[in-house]
Amino acid sequence: MIKLTLPLSHDAIVNLEAGDQVLLSGTIYTARDAAHKRLIGLLNEGKELPFDLVDQIIYYVGPTPNKPGEIFGSGGPTTSGRMDAYAPTLLDLGLKGMIGKGLRQQSVIDSIQKNEALYFGAIGGAGAYIKSCITSCEIIAFEDLGPEAIRKLEVKDFPLTVVIDSKGNDLYKLGKEKYLRGRTNG
Repeated sequence: MIKLTLPLSHDAIVNLEAGDQVLLSGTIYTARDAAHKRLIGLLNEGKELPFDLVDQIIYYVGPTPNKPGEIFGSGGPTTSGRMDAYAPTLLDLGLKGMIGKGLRQQSVIDSIQKNEALYFGAIGGAGAYIKSCITSCEIIAFEDLGPEAIRKLEVKDFPLTVVIDSKGNDLYKLGKEKYLRGRTNG
């Protein structure tokens, strides 16, 4: 496991490869599709965003309500493809990483490569474990969206896999190709 502290340096980003396992610590933000739509709406209106995107990472999650005394509810990753229409714009504005699950469209992969960014995969179905990696949580925008409000999280040793690296290598494609090669050689 590679331990990383946010914000990620340029060297850290370009040296990570699809398939690398990391433990991420520092500040990340949450946003799902409704929040992404509002972010793009603010940009289209020439308004300021609720947080500076430069060098940040967005986690695609809508946590369950937290129980009394808990910092964060259960929060596994949501399907990233729902943010694909918005991701290239945010990457162009300086976003350096996204956390979710599932495939990304080629336009997102191209934008990740162009902007030297990363797409991390979190383990679906592990929301209860993931919440143990969150040390603080604050709603910073769009509170009316409930679980889809934008939150600022502090995380410690959040386990992730680099799915798409800054060179555009996609673990899903690489894994499939490796599997198919193995089937034809065996």
